[in-house]
Formats: sequence, structure tokens, C-alpha cells
Amino acid sequence: MATDTTLLISPSAMGRIDAEAARSGIDTYGLMEAAGAHVAACVLSRYPGIRRAVVVCGPGNNGGDGHVAARLLAQSGVTVLRIGMEPKPGGDAYRAHRACDLEFGQFADWQPEEGDVIVDALFGAGLDRPVEGVMAALIERAGQTELPVVAVDLPSGVSGRTGRPTGPCFEAAHTVTFAALKPGHLLMPGKALCGEVHVCDIGIPARLIVPDGPVWCNHDAIYRDQLPAGAASQHKYSRGHLVVFSGPLISGGAARLSATAGLRAGAGLVSLATPPGAVLSQAAHLTAIMQRSVADADALAGWLEDKRLSAFVLGPGFGDAERARTYCGLLAKTGRPVVLDADGLSAFAEVQTELADFFKGSTRLTITPHEGEFRRLFPDLADDDNLSKIDRALAAARRLNAFVVYKGPDTVIAAPDGRAAVNADAPSWLATAGSGDVLAGLAGSLLAQGMPGFEAGCAAVALHGGAARRCGPGMTAEDLAARITAAMSDFP
Repeated sequence: MATDTTLLISPSAMGRIDAEAARSGIDTYGLMEAAGAHVAACVLSRYPGIRRAVVVCGPGNNGGDGHVAARLLAQSGVTVLRIGMEPKPGGDAYRAHRACDLEFGQFADWQPEEGDVIVDALFGAGLDRPVEGVMAALIERAGQTELPVVAVDLPSGVSGRTGRPTGPCFEAAHTVTFAALKPGHLLMPGKALCGEVHVCDIGIPARLIVPDGPVWCNHDAIYRDQLPAGAASQHKYSRGHLVVFSGPLISGGAARLSATAGLRAGAGLVSLATPPGAVLSQAAHLTAIMQRSVADADALAGWLEDKRLSAFVLGPGFGDAERARTYCGLLAKTGRPVVLDADGLSAFAEVQTELADFFKGSTRLTITPHEGEFRRLFPDLADDDNLSKIDRALAAARRLNAFVVYKGPDTVIAAPDGRAAVNADAPSWLATAGSGDVLAGLAGSLLAQGMPGFEAGCAAVALHGGAARRCGPGMTAEDLAARITAAMSDFP
């Protein structure tokens, strides 16, 4: 028996798991009883002064969980209004419905009262179509009351596959789900609509909880064994030399943020590759970070003959799209890791195939787009509403043969071999100017130190969030970069 908060189980996979549990001889009604008990326990523990539970039951197994919860809440002394759609005879949901001797009313029977707590047991994570008719009207009426909602599995009206509302949907304060997280719990806006998520063990054996593919909630077991390890024999070059490309005089701050992050994340050396006209300006801000004046492609090509240069970050504050493409082509020929961010990504918005050609046959490219940059690079993927953010990131990774760090409050890290992770714990104050530049430097530093691309992306995103939590609200990007070393002490 288990819950797993690291796996992400798609709704289709959860349906398969439920079916396999039944075939293996597990008492499925017993699973429903356990699920309903967890829902009732959540309501009682989070709302000890509850006046009335309004349990809204759908016609399927999610409604069955609601019938169990209604019965147990009533047995605990709570006033319960049970409303919804009666299940078809013969299944577990019908048995749970009959086992509850509370009156069963229609949706229209509910008149909101102060102190109500709504238990949303209409539909689970598997619903991928709009809620309609009287059910949609009830959801909209509930939203107008601002009464607290406890959702069973996932707020009804939110897709468990994409996290996007399919129409009217509940906004829950708490969501009680079973066995494992679903993508809709972590992908926006589902993440926000779920409130606090409780993953509960209802008795499904761990051997059955198997996802469709290698998709996880980002966690340290993904990257722990690949983190750079210190050794007594190390010297600065063995810890990696990261190169960050700076833009012209007016926009050098973004590159400095990346370089500072790279140094604090453990790279032995970090150099800014700076246009001649910006060297003196950058020098006024730098101490441990070195500089190299790079005037043009010829100068860069000569420097790249130095095999001690380990990894490159190109894009933050760079500015010149044509030069970015030229430099990227030269970097790709080295066979060493390249992180493209910001202007480095925008440079390829109209010539995406050129970027793919640069890194054909190599998995040395990492891109770190936010939503707007992703849309400019992959408009067809961004406009396809049938794709989840995970689907989009994986498709982009395959298209470019690259590692993709698709940023946001639900950052997705994807690899061209089909692995993906969704980061679930980034604090909201990471939404500040320059934080993406810091992330690019973190990823570049870990790559320079020899981490594989997917693991480096996952670790960089986790470290980024850890540093932000140490800063707290009101953080600036400079604060974030300064806290990276301290945040690394939290790593396993």
C-alpha cells in the first residue's frame, strides 16, 4: 500500500491502475470506502466548526466517494445536504449511494448558507470535457458564494491531463486525491484551483502505481546521484569553466546575474565574454568573475580552441540577434553544453530549423524559455489546446534534440528521450525581473561541472526555488543570486 508524491499519473493511467486493482482481486468498494473516509477526515480536520457539509455527487465513482464521505460526516455529527445525480445500478458508486441513508436531493435544492462547506464529488481527474447544464449552473453559483470547497480527486471542470479548465469549474481550498498526483494538480491554472493537495493512501499496492511514461514531480532523487562531488584533488579547471556572453554597454546586468549565479553554484571559473565597448563598464562590477573581450566571430572562434572552456550561456541581455545566431553556431561545433535563454532564444524565432540543425546528432543544447519565448519559438505547439504543458515541452525537446526548461509557476523540464519533470514548489516571488537570468547561470554552471542535461535542468530549477525561499517576499534577482551558495547546503 502506498502513495507516491514523486510520480505523476495521467488520468488514463489511473484508470488502468484502478482496473488492474479490480482484476487482481482487491475489494474496489473497500477502496471507495477508504477514499470517502479520507475526504471526510479532511473536512473535519480543516473545518472543525463546520455548520453544514454540502456534498455534491456525480454519477460515477467520484460521486461514490462523495456518498461515503456524506455518510461518515453525518455519523460524526455534521449536518449534511447530499445532492447530485443518482448512479446507475450495479456498481460500487450505487452501493455507496444505497449505503447512505441521508435524503438525496437535486442540484436546485441547495440554498447557500453561511458556514457551508462544499464537497465537490461531481467528477474526477478523468473528465476532459466541459461540465454543462444544471451542474455548470451549480458550479457558477458556488463560485459566487465564496464558500470553501473540498474537491475529491480534482476540482470538477479542471482537466486532470492539462490542468486547464474545460468550462465552469470549482475553485477548491483543499483537494483530496488518491495514490499519486495527476498532472492537473501541478500544471497551471489547475495548481491554483486545487488549493492544498492531500495525496492519500487508499490501499492500492505500489506495484500497480505505474505511470504511462517517465514523468515525475521534480524531486531530488532525479538528480541527487549526478550532483557535482568535491574531491581533494580538485582544482578550478576541474570544477568547470563557464562562459557567459554579455551584451552591449546598456544591457550588461543580465549577463552579470547569470555569471554570478554560475560562480555561486560551484563552477571553478566564470568568464564574461564581453564586446570591447562594454569591458570597462563590466569591470567596474566584477571581482571574482573574469572577462574576455570578444569583438567578433573570429575572436570567438580563436578562444573556443581552449578546451578548458566547459559550457556556455548565451542570451541574457545579448541584444544582437544575428550575432547570437552566428555565435551559437560556433558554440555548437565545440560539442560542449550550451544554454540558450532570452535574446538567444528570440534570435531563432523565425529560423527554428537553423537551431535544430546546429545541434543535430548532439544533446548538448538546453533552452530555458518563458511562456512568451516558447510561443515565439514554437507557435504551433503553443496554440494546440489539446497539448498539456508537459506535452509541449516534450515535443519541443524532440524537435530540437535539446533539454527544455519551460519556465513558469509550473516549470516543466523535458528531455528528448521522453523524460519530464514538473516543479511544484517555486515561490511566487520568483516572478521578478532577472530571475530567469539567474536560472540560466545555474543550469550553465551545473553543466560546466559535468552534470547530464536533464538532471542539471531539474537540479537548477530546484536550487533556484530553494534560493528564493531563503530570500522571502520582496526578493530581487541580486538577492536571489546571493543566496545560491546557502541554498546548496539544503541539497542532499
